[in-house]
Amino acid sequence: MINAYLTALWGRLERLSTLADDDQEARRRKVTLVVMTGICFFASIIWGTLYLAILGPTLTVAITYGFTVVVGLALAAFFASKRFDLLLYPFFGMILWNPIAMQWSLGGFAASGVVMTWSVLAPICALMFQSVRQALCWFAAFLVLLAVSLYFDDQVSAWARPLPHGTLMLFFAMNLIGPSVAIFLSMLYFVQAFSREHARSEGLLLNILPGPIAERLKRGEQVIADQFGDVTILFADIVGFTQLSARIAPEELVSMLSAVFSAFDDLAERHSVEKIKTIGDAYMVVGGLPEPRPDHAEAVAAMALDMQAAVARIGLELGRHIGLRIGIDSGPVVAGVIGSRKFAYDLWGD
Repeated sequence: MINAYLTALWGRLERLSTLADDDQEARRRKVTLVVMTGICFFASIIWGTLYLAILGPTLTVAITYGFTVVVGLALAAFFASKRFDLLLYPFFGMILWNPIAMQWSLGGFAASGVVMTWSVLAPICALMFQSVRQALCWFAAFLVLLAVSLYFDDQVSAWARPLPHGTLMLFFAMNLIGPSVAIFLSMLYFVQAFSREHARSEGLLLNILPGPIAERLKRGEQVIADQFGDVTILFADIVGFTQLSARIAPEELVSMLSAVFSAFDDLAERHSVEKIKTIGDAYMVVGGLPEPRPDHAEAVAAMALDMQAAVARIGLELGRHIGLRIGIDSGPVVAGVIGSRKFAYDLWGD
């Protein structure tokens, strides 16, 4: 139930934060940044309110609400334009500098509850949204400000107001829990979005290669080639397709081919045979590989009969006679993956 709720929430955030033509990577980056920024925005309101209640109208309160105003305006500009940079740089600048300014105004590390812990979000976010080189620059800036804060901690501690131990512990808890929640929720969306994209990529890979071959390729096998002693191959093509393609509109032609080949794909899955490729109007499947099976000829023959029935049905639906030639043969072949970019699983034999 929690997972369903989070999925629905991420979906609403995606609709709110992305453009229709954004790719999956852009969507993941935008929504992750909105999650991180939104958490910090609401945290600044809570922190500012607590500081106002505990300390009164001080410089710390002004600095905290300053973050709220700047990041709130950046969020508004982002939602209006969906431009990633309009949110990224204001947020990075404020989350790096603002907590450190708050820490100094509160009187250093101990008096502030190490509020500058929030500043580490800048280099962490840079690793997700920018290059490694840019992330190193943000991390270097964080380390410099940390070193300056450590060096001047004795001086700024003179500005600290005496506070009860419970209040100091509250500050520590806030500044440990807050960044942890921001990082966890942002990474939760980032990982879920990455998992969805990985599953989609796996699906695309399995549309190109048989499952066992795809697994071998992912394991790093450089040359995938196998000898099969007995398989059955089926070739099919549409009768008079060249002449037909010259007579009908391109949209009608592609629609017809799509209907026929989609039906063949369903039949290949039903009969547990392997689709190898299509070339123009030709369709090729094989039974008995990549996993050998003794009834490969029967399975391919049964598919051939179903292909004839499917073409007859589609022809009636389209109001057009579609003739189909089918050839079947059994024997030994060699099968393997060829190519290094647009690779394909193919087979060769007599």
